Amino acid sequence: MSDKADIKSMSLEQLTDLVKAMGEKPYRAKQLFGWMHEKMVPSIDDMKNLPKSFRDRLKLECQYTLLQMVDVQVSKQDGTRKYLFALEDGNVIESVFMRYHFGNSVCISSQAGCRMGCKFCASAIGGLVRGLKTSEMLEQIYGISRHVSEKISHVVVMGTGEPLDNYDNLLDFIKILNHESGLHMSQRNITVSTCGIVPKIRALAEEKMQINLALSLHASSQEKRKELMPIANKYELPEVLDACRYYFEKTGRRITFEYSLVAGVNDGGEDARELAALISHMNCHVNLIPVNPVKERNFKKPEGERVLEFKNKLEKYGINVTIRREMGRDIDGACGQLRKRYLERQG
Repeated sequence: MSDKADIKSMSLEQLTDLVKAMGEKPYRAKQLFGWMHEKMVPSIDDMKNLPKSFRDRLKLECQYTLLQMVDVQVSKQDGTRKYLFALEDGNVIESVFMRYHFGNSVCISSQAGCRMGCKFCASAIGGLVRGLKTSEMLEQIYGISRHVSEKISHVVVMGTGEPLDNYDNLLDFIKILNHESGLHMSQRNITVSTCGIVPKIRALAEEKMQINLALSLHASSQEKRKELMPIANKYELPEVLDACRYYFEKTGRRITFEYSLVAGVNDGGEDARELAALISHMNCHVNLIPVNPVKERNFKKPEGERVLEFKNKLEKYGINVTIRREMGRDIDGACGQLRKRYLERQG
């Protein structure tokens, strides 16, 4: 990894300090910030209103993060695109581009690999390599936007990795994405998913941002959650839900509970009843996700009728619930599968 200044990860204030230290006028920092984060140019040479001497010095002394596109799969069904990007150190990460009626959404990765070990997730196989830099998170959005020549209006941090396990870089990422001199994306259009790292959920609540929090719940009891998610051995379900309530109190943002339905494991009538009892007094929404089979695990997706039955039961108990629309079903849709296949071929 380069030890040069990673300018695409810097705030405008940090860039201003850097630019002044290089003997340039402070306003050059705002020009540089705009070229990187609003115009999303692929090279320093494209920054035409910066003096050539300054551009040459930036190229020599700073790092300008770009991701290399290794593979892209396009769904024939709905146009969803799954990208595999290579990082400068040879690691690979996945991102997904989805078109919705409300705009274009990109799902990004926050880490190369993951150490959380959730049983139904391909991303966790092989463990964590490292957290992504702020610039590497941003460049997934910028690279895709350049590739499709379309504006991205929504971002979901729900790809490979646990975002709150890369907390400081995640915060910097959100602030740059939201900055008026960059893409100026509304915080309400940014969703961060977590498996439930309680202290970090509480810390995020204290930031009082307007981002959406999605909790990977996946079970209606502590015992069942421990079977599916190793993080449950560290944080009990009541304290995770308390942290979610705290997040709502501080931000006013409704919590989304992600619930992967696994046939015969957590998709029964009793599970629906327990789940409803668990969250009935919270301002929340449940997103049901029929599990994507991963060949290393023997989990199976429930039949469509079973999924509908579960949804109807939750609604009967007064829970706000939807079934996640499956995007890109005909490509490597499950999180981590494209990366895993690539690593297997390399290795």
